[in-house]
Amino acid sequence: MRLRTEVVAVDTDDARVLLDERTGRYFQLNRSGALILDAVLADEDAAQRLTEVYAIDPERAAADVSDLLERLRAAGLVVT
Repeated sequence: MRLRTEVVAVDTDDARVLLDERTGRYFQLNRSGALILDAVLADEDAAQRLTEVYAIDPERAAADVSDLLERLRAAGLVVT
């Protein structure tokens, strides 16, 4: 998975902002969302990273990863 070529990612103090240059829409990810995106783009286990960093239940982490990836796909920000 990767960001579409038309999507620009910018880190902020609080997290990350994604700009879809095709539509002009901005999407803000919080720190855990940025962690998920970084892990996925690096082809790492994003749920595992969430459990390590935030000490959350593995099932909850997997659900959070799935939810964010579905939202990013639906918004057209990522491609596989």
